[in-house]
Amino acid sequence: MRKRERENPCGVCGHYHKYEEGEVCGICGHRVPASFEKLGPPSSAFPSEILPDFLYLGSYDNASRAELLKTQGISRVLNTVPACQNLYKNSFTYHCLQDEKVLQFDDAINFLEQSERDKARVLVHCMWGKNRSAAIVMAYLMKRKGWRLAQCYQWVKDRRPSVELSEAVRQQLQEYEEKIFGPNNLGPGPGLSLSSAPLFGFGFPKVENAVGAPVFDCTPAPSIFDRASPNISAHEFTFGAAKSDSKGLPKDPFGNPPPSTTDTPMDSS
Repeated sequence: MRKRERENPCGVCGHYHKYEEGEVCGICGHRVPASFEKLGPPSSAFPSEILPDFLYLGSYDNASRAELLKTQGISRVLNTVPACQNLYKNSFTYHCLQDEKVLQFDDAINFLEQSERDKARVLVHCMWGKNRSAAIVMAYLMKRKGWRLAQCYQWVKDRRPSVELSEAVRQQLQEYEEKIFGPNNLGPGPGLSLSSAPLFGFGFPKVENAVGAPVFDCTPAPSIFDRASPNISAHEFTFGAAKSDSKGLPKDPFGNPPPSTTDTPMDSS
């Protein structure tokens, strides 16, 4: 065995094989697809619980840890990557999707629904547990729970933050949403909007077109600037000016006539 192989064990199974060249592991039988080589190893040995006591989402590394799966009560495994080998056929019931490009949503959902009826716990996994397997889980939530795609995406993302859908997988999910809910009743795509989040009414019921509901006249009062100007003659506004008598001479504020302006001779005495 070359030194480089000894220093670089497989990030998925931990064994020494030429996984970078697509070689199948001689011990566990898995092979890393070329499209997943650069994504890095999974972050946790435990899968993420999506629905309590039933549905789990994880990676191939999670699926390879039989003892940990048994401690969580998982007895069935849905493998969404044909290149990943089913390692423990004597210990778990496996169902494997066969198409590497097109996700077989209905096939996977049938397996999950049967497992739910049997009250069996299921692990859904792909290579890293964040793309193909996450999409299968979202499709199941749409079909079984009646949730829109944006709601399913947020639900799964909250429970497994590493989820990151590729553009091709996202497109397949949107097409499946259209298949379930119809082309004229589609919500926003995953992660694009928060408009699908529930609205909170602080405990007050929302009433729309209720029969017998009181109707209030909300017509606003006219502005004082929109009223017609009163017909008042200009001479009626004196603003404190002295009034005039019939001869046009101004009076003092008490109504007394002004003193005579006729010149009187001065007393020379």
